[in-house]
Amino acid sequence: MSLIHRVARGLLILGLPIVVWQTPAWAETSLSPEAAPPGATVTVSGKGLGQFKSTQVNRVLFNGRPALIQRWEADIIEVKVPLRAVSGPVEVVNGKKRLKAGTFTVTPPTIETVTPVEVAPGSILQIAGAHFGSTAGSKDPNTMFGVNDVLISGVPARVRKWRDDKIEVQVPATAASGDVVVRLASSDPLPDGSCCAPVEYSLSNTVALKVLPSIRHDPTSGPVGTKVVIFGRDFGEKKSAEDAVLFNGRTATVAQWTNLMVVVHVPLNATSGPLVLKRAGQQRVVGTYTVLTPKATGVTPTSAPVGSLVRITGEHFGFYSESGSTPFAFTDFDKGENGVNIGGVPAIVYRWHDDKIDVWVPFSAKSGPVIVRRGATTPKSDGSCCAERAIVSVEAGTFTVVVPKVESYSPTSAGLDDIVTIKGSGFGTFLKTAEATQPGLNEAGHDFLPIKLGDDIARSEVIFNGIAALVESWTDTEIKVKVPRRPLYGIGSEKQFSPDLSTGPLVVRRGSWDLLPDGSCCTPKRWVTVEAGPFTIQAKGLPDQGYFSDKHPGRD
Repeated sequence: MSLIHRVARGLLILGLPIVVWQTPAWAETSLSPEAAPPGATVTVSGKGLGQFKSTQVNRVLFNGRPALIQRWEADIIEVKVPLRAVSGPVEVVNGKKRLKAGTFTVTPPTIETVTPVEVAPGSILQIAGAHFGSTAGSKDPNTMFGVNDVLISGVPARVRKWRDDKIEVQVPATAASGDVVVRLASSDPLPDGSCCAPVEYSLSNTVALKVLPSIRHDPTSGPVGTKVVIFGRDFGEKKSAEDAVLFNGRTATVAQWTNLMVVVHVPLNATSGPLVLKRAGQQRVVGTYTVLTPKATGVTPTSAPVGSLVRITGEHFGFYSESGSTPFAFTDFDKGENGVNIGGVPAIVYRWHDDKIDVWVPFSAKSGPVIVRRGATTPKSDGSCCAERAIVSVEAGTFTVVVPKVESYSPTSAGLDDIVTIKGSGFGTFLKTAEATQPGLNEAGHDFLPIKLGDDIARSEVIFNGIAALVESWTDTEIKVKVPRRPLYGIGSEKQFSPDLSTGPLVVRRGSWDLLPDGSCCTPKRWVTVEAGPFTIQAKGLPDQGYFSDKHPGRD
């Protein structure tokens, strides 16, 4: 028998009243944590907490404020710190029984620093402070307990990391300069103790943040000389003496400067690193730029006549329009600097991609190395062009210019539409898409200019006594063509033909152009002509002579 029971029995024998002392609750219960912000979950642990009956019978009070009960068992209770709780005692109420659980300190969220103090939309912002809570809670803002969040000028930011002393968020695209505030959601009980009153927030102090206008640049990589466009706003209507764009510390040549766009060229001495915009005495990192070195891996074909299309493969050739050979150039400093030389003669660029270049072999081409050229500059101190100009060259291989050679042709006379076979070497490849290969056609199309197709577009022809033949097949060593007819009169569907029964030269020829001295396209086309020999068109396969009369039945 315990001492208490023996004392009580003695009192009963003596007829004296019995007084029962309850062991103080703080000796049997504990709070964890003992300090936290509103909305945080607090655990009450101890013995004799009793069973849960209802939200009206069972309550937990923070200095008199009822808390939302999440869990109640005989030895553990979990509750939410009420929004309007103040520091003081915590009591557990189970009917008429009250237990003192301990003393609790309410710690409001506090922002100490925001880094960086100037930030662009989409960037990462770090908020250091205290009492943010261990988690942002559910990701669903519609849950009964709400979600802790961060507002930047009133716009919710996407939370990346959340700890009690540090929060990391992404600045929203729609955010403007304004205050940063941390909000902690709180779910308090309804008057009857049930869940839940509308979610409210406990707010931290505010810290001012400057949100810079969004800026992007395109492209983000390329060789020297590449045209880079910086898009944004508030650049100023024109460049001042202090304004500049730096590629890893190297000043770029400015081609255009407007309030919404800045156009520069990657300088000759640029290296990979940060792209920095200097404006009105302030610097801002726009992003990073990677300087790439052009590399050529091959030339196809390695030998062909003039007018042939040659492909150069490789990587990091950049974009041809930057050379100023198209209407997109903003200044004159870069004209003609990008290009391809064949044996020292500038070729005519047909297509220029980052990994392949197609060029026409010019009329004056000579056998020798194929060189891809990229022009670049270093600017003057004020960013204008140019303190230095240079060409970055890369050799792609060796090309041999061949002259077509006819070894034989058969037959030497034939009727209309008969097939004539020409054998030899150096004929090259027949270009079936003649109109699409017209110089300047692509540039005009990109600039939405009307396309005018001309007559002088062929690169490879076989001529019978001055009349071009229809090509059936064309390889480097053999050509098959049909004996042509000579137009007599009329146009379109009304055009009539008559045979030319005379004997004349059979000619194979290849045509091409040269660039003009200023690098633009092009001189009039010239031909490399090889005469195979005489050819006679025979009077075979002709309609009767009356066919050419207006009264012929077949003509109606």
